[in-house]
Amino acid sequence: MRRFLLLYATQRGQAKAIAEVIYEKAVEHGFAADLHCISESDKYDLKTETAPLVIVVSTTGTGEPPDTARKFVKDIQDKTLPVDVFAHLWYGLLGLGDSEYTYFCNGGKIIDKRLQELGAQRFYNTGHADDCVGLEQVVEPWIDGLWAALTKHFMFSRGKEMNGALKTASHAALTREPVQPGLLHIESQVELLRLDDSGRKDSQVWEQNAVNRGQSSALSAEPSLARSIAPLSQASLNIPAPPPEYLQVDLQESRSQEENQASVTSADPVFQVPISKAVQLTTNDAVKTTLLVELDISKTDFSYQPGDAFNVICPNSESEVQNLLQRLHLVDRGKHCVLLEVRADTKKKGAALPQHIPEGCSLQFILTWCLEIRAVPKKAFVRALADYTGDGTEKRRLQELCSRQGAADYNRFVRDACASVSDLLCAFPSCQPPLSLLLEHLPKLQPRPYSCASSALFHPGKLHFVFNIVEFLSTAEVLQRGVCTGWLATLVASVLQPNMHASHADGRKALAPEISISPRTTNSFHLPNDPTVPIIMVGPGTGIAPFIGFLQHREKLREQSPGGHFGETWLFFGCRHKDRDYLFREELRHFHKRGILTHLKVSFSRDAPVGEEEAPAKYVQDSIEHHSTQVTRVLLHENGCIYMCGDAKNMAKDVNDALVRIISKEVGVDRLEAMKTLATLKEEKRYLQDIWS
Repeated sequence: MRRFLLLYATQRGQAKAIAEVIYEKAVEHGFAADLHCISESDKYDLKTETAPLVIVVSTTGTGEPPDTARKFVKDIQDKTLPVDVFAHLWYGLLGLGDSEYTYFCNGGKIIDKRLQELGAQRFYNTGHADDCVGLEQVVEPWIDGLWAALTKHFMFSRGKEMNGALKTASHAALTREPVQPGLLHIESQVELLRLDDSGRKDSQVWEQNAVNRGQSSALSAEPSLARSIAPLSQASLNIPAPPPEYLQVDLQESRSQEENQASVTSADPVFQVPISKAVQLTTNDAVKTTLLVELDISKTDFSYQPGDAFNVICPNSESEVQNLLQRLHLVDRGKHCVLLEVRADTKKKGAALPQHIPEGCSLQFILTWCLEIRAVPKKAFVRALADYTGDGTEKRRLQELCSRQGAADYNRFVRDACASVSDLLCAFPSCQPPLSLLLEHLPKLQPRPYSCASSALFHPGKLHFVFNIVEFLSTAEVLQRGVCTGWLATLVASVLQPNMHASHADGRKALAPEISISPRTTNSFHLPNDPTVPIIMVGPGTGIAPFIGFLQHREKLREQSPGGHFGETWLFFGCRHKDRDYLFREELRHFHKRGILTHLKVSFSRDAPVGEEEAPAKYVQDSIEHHSTQVTRVLLHENGCIYMCGDAKNMAKDVNDALVRIISKEVGVDRLEAMKTLATLKEEKRYLQDIWS
């Protein structure tokens, strides 16, 4: 059988799930895939690999490869490697990303570019799947086209072996131009920064949304999660094969082992620390409620520096877990111990027990601490649910949602609406899945990352972080809170202090609740080693968090070196209202007054100008453009650094575009050259981002 090596680099399981689909389909097409996580370097060797290579790579953070690929990337970036070390290697790469982030699919692009530099050649054009509009729009056609590309590769290889002089017309027929996936546009450029017009992808998103809107408004009857309209309701459907089931689940009434947060699997060390202080930074009439939480890390080995981030290990909502148990008719068995085995009759290749489900724990603990019960169900999960749905109309609708014909409805009512398995079970009452199905398809409950908002020099033995309490309407029009922020808000309620100067707030004497935290992989979002280097900080809203740590650190360094020289510091901060959500106002004024912060530029997006004064900058990007000459001087003439922290969806793109316009105007170059300049700053670690969606 024709063999190929299949590697995946995953952060949250997406790339692994897609690689497993490729693995399963390979047999149907006459291929055998050796499937490995890219971190399992003891199980493959690209330097001697003779089979074609297929890689599925996700992107994490601000355009970095996932944690599982860090060692692989470090190894291939070794500058002592010969430039032809992979000249024998043929590969196809599928990158996963989100165009809401500036460095779209950059994890895949980094690997793609380096493989090319080391002599590897593509047998199939690179695919870049965009989670902003639905990964499946690229993933499914890319996988469909993979088999023809592999067939062509093996035909060429076999022909080459049979006749080394194959240079005739038959050779031309087997040209080594990489196969183009059909019926879709796939980016193939490997620049670290997207150099195409950013408006192009935005327009694609708009067009997709327009299609969705058009479908719903074309007829008077409105479709919904539970119901479709013509033409979809009358269409013949291409329904994928059901994913093979592989878990055998037994619930034992015997007492399960002692359970606590330490039972949650984590690759990093976990520290249980008390909350020593919690302060509300916004007024009660602010649009968002922002809290500062202080952790006491004095009795642990946990250490950090300003700019670092850390993980908070959080549970699902107790009420949501109970509702799910009730829907599964398992309320009376929530305390039962869950025993898992791989089914002897499973057709799933390489089936294994989920590593994120600990042995010997109760069902309630697993649903609370181990599984992302709010995760958006993948199409494979929807397809599996259809087989456990008794009502014909409901079953047809679930089949539509996982079919090719129903892709737009899936995007609109499941993916974009952030529907959960509970939402689907509520919308389709006759769906009665076994517990095993949920344990097979629900991903690991991920810890939530937060930026450190303090300096250990300024607050010895303490760690501060800041967050907004996330609130939104579910698909059932019920107000919900974010998994972690809602839990934290409830947890700190007994020690919460009202809005005040955060530095003057004192820890209350109430019993301090504890949470579990773990360090995140080290990053580059740190102050320059040389304190004379000027820095620009851009952090609207809670994006200011790491910069409070920067400024606290700088204040202590200046106290330690009273005669030392320190570069100028700029902070561009923004919020809605000066009197409601101006976070750390007193602290910033203190830093500015003492000269720790050289330039403080604040924008208020919802405050109207007073009297006849000129309209101030509404957003941080406007303020940056108002100071374009100084920003350009710091970045291009004084070798300064710029740091950006905050929302990826709007702010990060808008600031990035503003920087492109500034460089273009001040230097007198076109947009493309300005973007290349920014890309160079990023490569030099002088343009650093800590952004989230």
